[in-house]
Amino acid sequence: MSNKVEDFLTAEEEQEIVNAILKAERNTSGEIRVHIEASSKIDPYIRAQEVFHNLKMDNTKEDNGVLLYVAVNDKKFVIYGDKGIDKVVPKNFWDDTRDLIQSQFALGNFKQGIVEGVLAVGNELEAHFPWNHNDTNELSNEVSKG
Repeated sequence: MSNKVEDFLTAEEEQEIVNAILKAERNTSGEIRVHIEASSKIDPYIRAQEVFHNLKMDNTKEDNGVLLYVAVNDKKFVIYGDKGIDKVVPKNFWDDTRDLIQSQFALGNFKQGIVEGVLAVGNELEAHFPWNHNDTNELSNEVSKG
């Protein structure tokens, strides 16, 4: 039986996502991570919070980490933003970003959905948390898997 998580994205697609994260983070102090796993035994939102914590995403200086969590077999995903970004984004931002990703996922364009979501988050982070020369990339840009 094939591992659904491994089948979800090709190595090339995964690299495109990493490149999108690099691009999205280029002009912001915010941090974006993508985490993919087969399924969640608990509510995906609560699981996303757990993963966020496990990846140490709640340790950013400005509380401006954003996790895109995908549970492949459950066909569920969550965009989870830390309190720093959550309090500054427009009210409809999370819903709009979810819809953007969902519209691509519905077509089976998983890589494209993730890339578009990452870039949308990057633009928003840049608006509120512009990069400055003292910033360091606080977290890995690799796609993590559960």
